[in-house]
Amino acid sequence: MRMNETEEELIAMVLAGRTEAFEPLVSPYRSQLLALASRLTRNREEALDVAQEALLRAFRALGRFDVSRSFRNWLLQIAANEARDRYRKRAREHAAFPEVAGRTRSALAGQTTADPEAGQDRQETRADILRALDVLSPREREVFVLRDLEELDIRETSRVLGCSGLAVRVHLSSARRKLREAIRRDF
Repeated sequence: MRMNETEEELIAMVLAGRTEAFEPLVSPYRSQLLALASRLTRNREEALDVAQEALLRAFRALGRFDVSRSFRNWLLQIAANEARDRYRKRAREHAAFPEVAGRTRSALAGQTTADPEAGQDRQETRADILRALDVLSPREREVFVLRDLEELDIRETSRVLGCSGLAVRVHLSSARRKLREAIRRDF
């Protein structure tokens, strides 16, 4: 999917030194970027950091952007890479300090929204989803989130993740199977 003319014009403006054109370029994708980061990190604060870092990286790398590609997919790819990098860093830290890892997982599992209108069912559903996503490998989670939650097609998902369409299909099939099994076990 090629980007539209407005995006091309905005990119040209940013590259010409008019940095204020970056905001209207990324503005249509901010909520999608944050949603992706939230689903991949499962932590609001970390998702905000991932989204912010993705925007910063996109700004810095804009000169290397291939205008024959989709700007939206490129931006999502940067966010997915940032989330993956943070996951790997956290995994290394947890391997070095396993007692901290257990406390971190417990703290994340206990996070809930402070919305007084949200009932117990909503909190239980959220917890069920988080537990179900935990059964997935990082790659399966990325594929599942991009394909089934963000609704990217196979080709777009493969471009965002830098893998083949076959790899996307394999990981997606595995993720769906694991999620079905996890949901069956819990209910």
